[in-house]
Amino acid sequence: MREHAFSVTLPEQWGEGIVSIPAGETLDLDVRLESVHEGILVSGTVDSEYVGVCGRCLTDITAPVEVEFQELFAYPGEEETDFEVQDDHVDLETLVRDAIVLSLPFQPVCQPDCLGLDPNTGEKLTESTGAESEAPIDPRWSALRQITDQDGTAESRAAEKEES
Repeated sequence: MREHAFSVTLPEQWGEGIVSIPAGETLDLDVRLESVHEGILVSGTVDSEYVGVCGRCLTDITAPVEVEFQELFAYPGEEETDFEVQDDHVDLETLVRDAIVLSLPFQPVCQPDCLGLDPNTGEKLTESTGAESEAPIDPRWSALRQITDQDGTAESRAAEKEES
């Protein structure tokens, strides 16, 4: 068994969504290599940071990402495997890239309660006012609005008559 800790600088961007790990970012790896009967069992962690934009308000975000991985690199043989030992070496790039890219959030947010953008002005909503704004009414339903207004005034008139 051998343990290694090392850093690698990415030559290219990893990830294609609204967040990714940019080229030039450093990956910190802690790897444990164990010899087993079928091949070499590789387990470890990788730490880095992703950058992108919030999926709700479009502000820039940067957040840490830590991923654990474990895979068996089989000795070359008759069976087909995903990862193989080649010339007594294991190539971790595909394994680490897949682990990191799959762990990136699909809809990242700058904070858990991000309110997003105002649909009318396009400006960032910073906090809730407590009172919900009334949604615009479809003009096709305006006749029903008049009926409910009449019912409300009729009820208030009846309540006024009872009090007197």
